[in-house]
Amino acid sequence: MTELLLVASYLLGSVSFAILVARGYGLPDPRKHGSGNPGATNMLRTGRKSAAALTLLGDALKGYVAVWLAQWASTTWGLPAYTPYLAALTAFLGHLFPVFFGFKGGKGVATALGVLLALDARLGGLTVATWAIVFALTRISSLSALVAAALAPFYGWLLLGSGTETGLLALLCALVLARHHGNIRKLLSGEEAAFKKR
Repeated sequence: MTELLLVASYLLGSVSFAILVARGYGLPDPRKHGSGNPGATNMLRTGRKSAAALTLLGDALKGYVAVWLAQWASTTWGLPAYTPYLAALTAFLGHLFPVFFGFKGGKGVATALGVLLALDARLGGLTVATWAIVFALTRISSLSALVAAALAPFYGWLLLGSGTETGLLALLCALVLARHHGNIRKLLSGEEAAFKKR
């Protein structure tokens, strides 16, 4: 049962809302536009805020649903307590390496936020607040994501204690940081672009 649940989580995570929304709006393929990342931030570069909002909502929601289903299954069938965290990780990996789109996915920020909110509302809320505060101060989306991902395991440790769940959370956040390696180089060189205030 656990194996089937994790496969379902991965397949759900493999649905790329950036690509689907772009097709629905008749916009350029986000993998060939702007930063080349199929995510909400790159969709915003098309000038269609609604497309970016739908992408953000869809990518977050698929992570949330994957964890919610795992939580329900764990309660119903008595699966291990860490099963929702495994589902969170596999859904996130589905976003990074989507089977439906040649295993070339996004950086996973929205999906990560979705799974964190489903795992623990306090954990997700602190992470979202961290992203929002850093973005308000810097207007740099990647820096906001990096700081939030770096602090999320610390929040998890404070709220959940040490254990398998916190270890899986740390692994997920480490993957977010790894996917932003290009942004880290640009930040260090001062080349990373910021969103202008209106």
